[in-house]
Amino acid sequence: MNDVKILLCCGAGMSSGFMAQKARKAAKKRGINVTVEAKSETEAAGFLPTVDILLLGPHYESHKGKFVEMAKPFNVPVDVIPQRIYGTLDGDKLLDFALETIEASTNK
Repeated sequence: MNDVKILLCCGAGMSSGFMAQKARKAAKKRGINVTVEAKSETEAAGFLPTVDILLLGPHYESHKGKFVEMAKPFNVPVDVIPQRIYGTLDGDKLLDFALETIEASTNK
């Protein structure tokens, strides 16, 4: 897989910032070339043309439809990070979740 660009989004970008840091460390350990950025809800739309996936914090599950519509013109898959991953700040599992979601969206 080529360079992968993952965008995480939560309300202000704070908790997703910690999650992004953990995912970057996990990718580095695995030798995977991944960029993981965390942005606030208001910033996320501006980054959609340049990312491979948008992952939302679990508390944004009710807003997923809005983000799916925003991402559609850019063919960017959108999903909600499971609470079991987000709540434990598990960078390895987040990385797996992101890569599996990207793979599933390209095989449609």
